[in-house]
Amino acid sequence: MRINLADKPIYLTEVGPRDGLQNEKEIIPTEVKVAFVNALSRTGVSEIEASSFVSPKKIPQLADSSEVFQKIERVPGIIYSALVPNAQGFERALEAKVNKIAVFTAASETFNQKNINATIAESIERFKPVVARAKQEKLPVRGYISTCFHCPYEGKIAPSAVIPIVQQLLALGVDEIVLSDTIGKAVPTEVRTLLDAVLKQLSQERVTLHFHDTYGTGIANVLAGWEYGISRFDASAGGLGGCPYAPGASGNVATEDVVYALQNSGAKLSVDLNQVIAASQRIAAHLQKPLPSRVYGVYRSKN
Repeated sequence: MRINLADKPIYLTEVGPRDGLQNEKEIIPTEVKVAFVNALSRTGVSEIEASSFVSPKKIPQLADSSEVFQKIERVPGIIYSALVPNAQGFERALEAKVNKIAVFTAASETFNQKNINATIAESIERFKPVVARAKQEKLPVRGYISTCFHCPYEGKIAPSAVIPIVQQLLALGVDEIVLSDTIGKAVPTEVRTLLDAVLKQLSQERVTLHFHDTYGTGIANVLAGWEYGISRFDASAGGLGGCPYAPGASGNVATEDVVYALQNSGAKLSVDLNQVIAASQRIAAHLQKPLPSRVYGVYRSKN
């Protein structure tokens, strides 16, 4: 069922600096991360998830999150957000003057145990005080739900496993629910089925879709969500990313590919594709490896 969305602006969250880089084995210098964020700030995206305030022992790559937030050049109108797992991380994020925080859980018990060594219920208990503090400080909160479609350990995840978590997050006061295809195995029919269930719980404007492109269906899933009235999507410049606790998961759906697909489908999306490519080039020059984005690959072949 096609909905006319030509006048509904797309809200794009660039997750490359956090989700895109967290799985890189070599520690990336802070100045490289800062330059990457600054380049992304010139693209016209609505939000940049610049880092994560997790334990440095857990993810050493993001140990410099406070310094990154201190040094980036913030562009008015862009939200600079961060992943925050607990109360200690929240205080660090508050000190770094983040504009928005994200908390996270999963729809798979096994994945949650592998990822953060906690049950789903325990993970929600952990970030309850974080959401409460964010509300006190008038900071918006996004709530990630990983493995909404498939789990590397439990297989296919039914919408009935996702809905109770959505309800709990909403009850806590989370502003935005991020439905994540963590291992990149979802197809458009599964996206529509989950949205049929989720949109009975909250409005389209409070749902964000976060896809990976392991099986090459990321863009098809973005377009399926858009045709269902979803206007908020996560993407990673160049298609960087992956999950250390999801065997076989490749990168996030590439920002270049999302921008190209949505703009050429008639979506209202004020993002400069050339500036996204420039940001990807900048980080690719440091990483010294090819990026999986199809659009970036076409650009590289012509230049």
